[in-house]
Amino acid sequence: MAGSEQKTVLQFAPSSSSTLSAKVHPLVIFNICDCYVRRPDQAERVIGTLLGSVLPDGTVDIRNSYAVPHNESSEQVALDIDYHHNLLLSHQKVNPKEVIVGWYSTGLGVTGGSALIHDFYSREVANPIHLTVDTGFRNGEGTIKAYVSVNLSLGDRPLAAQFQEVPLDLRMVEAERVGFDILKTTMVDKIPSDLEGMEVSMQRLLALIDDVYKYVDDVVEGRTAPDNDIGRFISDTVASLPKLSPPAFDKLVNDNVQDHLLLLYLSSITRTQLSLAEKLNTAAQIL
Repeated sequence: MAGSEQKTVLQFAPSSSSTLSAKVHPLVIFNICDCYVRRPDQAERVIGTLLGSVLPDGTVDIRNSYAVPHNESSEQVALDIDYHHNLLLSHQKVNPKEVIVGWYSTGLGVTGGSALIHDFYSREVANPIHLTVDTGFRNGEGTIKAYVSVNLSLGDRPLAAQFQEVPLDLRMVEAERVGFDILKTTMVDKIPSDLEGMEVSMQRLLALIDDVYKYVDDVVEGRTAPDNDIGRFISDTVASLPKLSPPAFDKLVNDNVQDHLLLLYLSSITRTQLSLAEKLNTAAQIL
């Protein structure tokens, strides 16, 4: 274990001149939330290590994470360093390209103990990223932010740790976005089915198409200045669509939906058969 006393922490909003940025995969967010749900009863937050790589353009790509046990009080914080190093070795045996890029904690923003933990990870990797995930939904949703730290000092005397927010990009495919949107809400009645998730995706797609229609009409009517990059992107998108007649497109969609419903039916039959076999096996053992 390692621990120290806390020191002053300063938190700043993102700067437009910042050249460093981060990109986080949804697996990391899901993993952090899962660790928070499974945390010990006496723990108020979860702390862990971020794994990934630095892209050629300097963007920090965060692809994986794991929690690190810690003890925290109002005066000091201690991490289980041996556990951290052993788990890091295990992860690198599976994927040696993933290295330490920073650390995470649950909660809104940085705290006094964040500077001490950041000092430890600064010895593990240069300029680590500090990722915060608000699992308490204090702003009505799970706020996710990324920071870098710079030590402020007067001569040889350290004064405070300055945490500067950096741009954070959360990229995901549509299937991951459906789950993430549900994760951000404070309460849901049930997890949506695949068909319900498809319906939400189609509604979002129609809304985006309406936005494109409105933009094109505004450009044609002269209400909006044309943008060549946007025009080329729209042209490439339209050109990539297959040329299908409406009846052929409807048949393709209906065939895919029927295949999906058939898979759901077969999986339901399999679950029923397994449950029945388990009950018959239990009854036979009793007799």
